[in-house]
Amino acid sequence: MAVVRKKSYNPYFEQVKNGEKKFDLRLADFEVKPGDTIIFEEYDEDTRQPTGRFTEHKVGYVLKTKDVGYWTADEIAESGFMVMQLESCDASEK
Repeated sequence: MAVVRKKSYNPYFEQVKNGEKKFDLRLADFEVKPGDTIIFEEYDEDTRQPTGRFTEHKVGYVLKTKDVGYWTADEIAESGFMVMQLESCDASEK
């Protein structure tokens, strides 16, 4: 399994670190697979320098795509994409 390091700026770094954000959207310009370890290194937005803080996570599901055939180019240009985090719910909530 590989270890991948990526820069992360606030507020996203803090949201991942405290468990509020359980997904990450990145340009797919690197390789990562389920089971790999990803280390997010916090960078200061103003100085663009590392703060020394980091958070380490195991990679779960990975979705890579260049082409999503469900929508037209005009619809994508107008609305963009949305990535949603899905969490289990109690059966009584259905």
